[in-house]
Amino acid sequence: MQSTALTHTSTAMPVDAAILETAGFIARQLAHGAWITLQITLLAELLVLVLSFVIALMRLSPFRALRWFATVYVEVLRGISALVLLFYLFFILPLFGIRLSPMTTGVLGLGLTFSAYGAEIIRSALINVSQGQRDAVRALDFGPISAFRRIILPQALPFMIPPMGNQLVELLKTTSLVSLITLTDLTFTGSQLITTLGQQTLIWSIVLVCYFVMAWPLSWLVRRYEQHATAWRTTRG
Repeated sequence: MQSTALTHTSTAMPVDAAILETAGFIARQLAHGAWITLQITLLAELLVLVLSFVIALMRLSPFRALRWFATVYVEVLRGISALVLLFYLFFILPLFGIRLSPMTTGVLGLGLTFSAYGAEIIRSALINVSQGQRDAVRALDFGPISAFRRIILPQALPFMIPPMGNQLVELLKTTSLVSLITLTDLTFTGSQLITTLGQQTLIWSIVLVCYFVMAWPLSWLVRRYEQHATAWRTTRG
């Protein structure tokens, strides 16, 4: 009886060790993929913010050439598939001697795509600043930069941040496209693990949960800010 129990224990231990080793391997690989996804999201969002503000201000510029350029920029990028743009940057530009790394391609492609939408969000928010505030700027004789920084922008932020926050969540989820240009993000890592281990249901379920865990805090923060922004707009009348 005792020898039988020892035999069962000795045969079970290698199995348990193998399971733990596999679980640890999956966890490490997916954690690395999630970190790459977060890096792409952060870098692309920084590019989105810079380009969105620049293009939005150009759209509102008194100079016709700047307005024309910004309008073409927005319309063209909103009309192009993000995936096709990534493919073009990664596969076509090298034919002209321009080679971008997968990370640079992912950040640039997603940044350009989402900046077109971000520019319209910011432009609409700036337009929503009341005429009374604009009249106050002229009455107080503020310079253009000082007026924008101290009066226009603070008034526009409550209209701007909620939709930009929602766009950030969409950007996070859209980063899965970079897996198609060999960037080892969360989706690419999950696909590689399935090729190696074959645990399709398990691995895709974990990947699904990982995206939710990364996106949910952002969604929650956006909802909280939107509630405060709504209350602020109601108070302002």
